[in-house]
Amino acid sequence: MGVTANTNETYDVSTIREDLQEAMISISPTDTPVMSAIGRRNVDNTYFEWGVVSLAAASTSNRVIEGESAPGNDAPTNAVRQGNYTQISDKVVEVSDTANAVNGAGDAQTTAKQIAYKLKELKRDMESMLCDNVAGSAGASGTARSSAGLPAFLRTNANRGTSGADGTTSGSGDAGYVDAAATDGTQRAITEALLKGVIADCWDQGAEPSVVICGSSQKQTISAFTGNATRFKEAEDSKLNAAIDVYISDFGELQIVPSRFSRSRDVLVLDPNYARVAYLKPTSQKPLARTGHAERRLISVEFGLQVDNEAAHGVIADVS
Repeated sequence: MGVTANTNETYDVSTIREDLQEAMISISPTDTPVMSAIGRRNVDNTYFEWGVVSLAAASTSNRVIEGESAPGNDAPTNAVRQGNYTQISDKVVEVSDTANAVNGAGDAQTTAKQIAYKLKELKRDMESMLCDNVAGSAGASGTARSSAGLPAFLRTNANRGTSGADGTTSGSGDAGYVDAAATDGTQRAITEALLKGVIADCWDQGAEPSVVICGSSQKQTISAFTGNATRFKEAEDSKLNAAIDVYISDFGELQIVPSRFSRSRDVLVLDPNYARVAYLKPTSQKPLARTGHAERRLISVEFGLQVDNEAAHGVIADVS
């Protein structure tokens, strides 16, 4: 049966409102496992320092004869001064007065929503830079300062591919800041033997590593380890906000945490007690001067990475 004449159908109506969902949908990742795991501190200079102490090796011959006069002095245990630079990262938002006034779906166009989005982007940038293999730099007029990233610090417990090399520091021995990043070597597959070896190296140095940071491909490979000693259990970690696997090693349990922002060629083995984000200026947002019918906001942070003792951590570098 046909439609009666002059029936007003939706095909003939031009004033029907669009069906546009109010909630904005985004799958862009915002998790930052390294920043979430390590500590934080405040600093008061663009170059900040900390002291690293190494104890003398344990002795099997420290026996003294009863009644004997005190021997000569032992070598003093002094701290080595290490440091890093802070760097400035920012985002700028500008929204017209009209965009703020109109009734938009989800109000995604407003200053408040734009600030919220840019804060998330800034946090992702920070995580990526903390995990980058980059040296520290004091900067200069017209050149931004840079804070050395975690992979550039790691030397003592670094397992690298052929032709890979550790980064260097500006002072004698381990003193100073990281002035040259690690050199990437020939990539190879990650194995359980490599992971066990670096975990054992960290433990031998006195650390208690508890977190492994890796990319998606390495996470899948680690999850498929089939050695006799490989044991996993699933857990929820409210601090890292992630479903994780816990690898039960000979030296304790380690959370295997996939990261979207670490270098895919690095598997980081961390003791979170020995690293922190150092803030010279915490994240803030400030209005900029108006020049017309729009408002601008500057969202910025000045931060750097402090690695309290690089021997507490390890890296399996150059994995494919």
